[in-house]
Amino acid sequence: MAQRQIGGHFPLNITSFIESNSSSLAERYRLGDSQVCELFGSHPSNERAWVDRAAWLDANANKRANLKQIADVVRKYHRGLPGGKETENSLAKLEREDCLVVVGGQQAGLFGGALLIFYKALSVIQAARDAERRLSRPVVPLFWIAGEDHDFDEANHVNVQVASGEVRRVRIERPDGPRLAVTRTPVSEEQWATALQELAEQLPDTEFKPRLLDRLQSHVADAPSLSLAFARLLADWFGDMGLVLMDADDPDLRALEGPMFRELMLRNDDLAAALKTGESHVSEMGFKLQAETTPGSANLFLHHEQGRLLLHKDKGSFTDRRGNVSYTCGEMIELSATRPDLLSTNALTRPLMQDFVLPVLAAVLGPSEIAYWGILGPAFKEFGMSMPILLPRQSFTYIEPAIVKLLSKYSLTVEEAIVDWESRRAEWLGKQDEWRLEERFRDVKERFRELYAPLMDTVSKVQPGMAGLAESNRDKILEQIAYLETRSTDAIAKRHEASLRQWDRIRQSLSPLDKPQERLYGTVHFWNRYGPDWLKLWSDVPFDEKGGHRLVEGMPG
Repeated sequence: MAQRQIGGHFPLNITSFIESNSSSLAERYRLGDSQVCELFGSHPSNERAWVDRAAWLDANANKRANLKQIADVVRKYHRGLPGGKETENSLAKLEREDCLVVVGGQQAGLFGGALLIFYKALSVIQAARDAERRLSRPVVPLFWIAGEDHDFDEANHVNVQVASGEVRRVRIERPDGPRLAVTRTPVSEEQWATALQELAEQLPDTEFKPRLLDRLQSHVADAPSLSLAFARLLADWFGDMGLVLMDADDPDLRALEGPMFRELMLRNDDLAAALKTGESHVSEMGFKLQAETTPGSANLFLHHEQGRLLLHKDKGSFTDRRGNVSYTCGEMIELSATRPDLLSTNALTRPLMQDFVLPVLAAVLGPSEIAYWGILGPAFKEFGMSMPILLPRQSFTYIEPAIVKLLSKYSLTVEEAIVDWESRRAEWLGKQDEWRLEERFRDVKERFRELYAPLMDTVSKVQPGMAGLAESNRDKILEQIAYLETRSTDAIAKRHEASLRQWDRIRQSLSPLDKPQERLYGTVHFWNRYGPDWLKLWSDVPFDEKGGHRLVEGMPG
């Protein structure tokens, strides 16, 4: 690992991790494949792309929502969040006419959700700092919370590791009734109290745990939605880095989105055709579509008493599949003017709305997001827009100090521990067999087959019907030999039980439940283990505009 000294306190070791899926659309874009980059129009490694995008945004400012009004909405939203000097500086920048933004979005996560959300917010902040340096003008990091999404089960949980090493999930159950947007789904005081109590029981006791729980309690004392509690926590974590937060389901924001909703309705058929063209471009390159459009879909939602309803086009009307609602185009346009809070974008129209609302210099996206943005080029063009620079989200695996020691003890690299743990563990255990049991049992089974074969031949000649009995008898004997081998191997494993638990600990830290660390564990898991200084550690990781997966080793001083 490359070693970097941070602030004179501790060394931070960072190295790249080579991804196995190098042929995916997202990875080929990340690496700057010229053919794939044509889908997006630019690449962050091209210095000129940043200058050109900023110039385009300046020239088309009159086609977007009023930035001063957007800034007022964001400032109002922040009144319900923890504040700080850097946040205030960012809000002040957002009110300037020459301000640009770097955005990244994600659905909320209980108690901060998975580590990848933390890393995406970090990527947004670092990219904004980098862009501000490049362009010598204000660039604000803005995290867009997808509170309009209605998949409550994606937002309602967090995973932590208990003292025994097992992974446990803490969750809040969705209330009975229609599937409303997450921001509109009530969470009771009792539900919050229960979730906090369960988290307290599952988290191992550390010196940092009491303060962590107190801080979480302060965010949920008034029984907020999952989205608002999540925003408060992110403001806590990143406020001193200037991160600005926005909820996509904020009614004040919706009030400014009406004109774009109107365009999406009036030109809905053109939108569908553009998306199909984009799908063709991606398919012709040999990639599987990440988010294939549904024939007849309007790519818009309606918030209704029956839940968040996906709208479709049917003989010129906008309706849902179950027939709960049916609006003419004129009625939908009226809604966009009078009740825009009832409307909502989907994954394919949200990027267009985002570009209408904000001067988006660059968007930070995960691999799946990059894959479905691949079809959006024609849609941006259809609506007179230009796709922002797309920045692959930075991805990390954190190597805990105890794990570093275990890797050294068993002569393992991190890569081997993540992708080849099973075979390396078996290989190590085999080396502990001083009796060479595997070799001996293999020899016994081979010699038995040799000795038994002539006997099988003889009995089959005595009576042909006994051939099957002889085979069955042979297999039973081999089965008993295999049983003895298994018991003997288990006995060796028992002798090395403590070491095998250490192997399991390596696996549970780096690749828990055979999943990437950042996708399983919540940030709160490491916050509890290493304290708030662990959160600050990440601000010292150098920014990489191409993203990619890196291994990070280091501890707060």
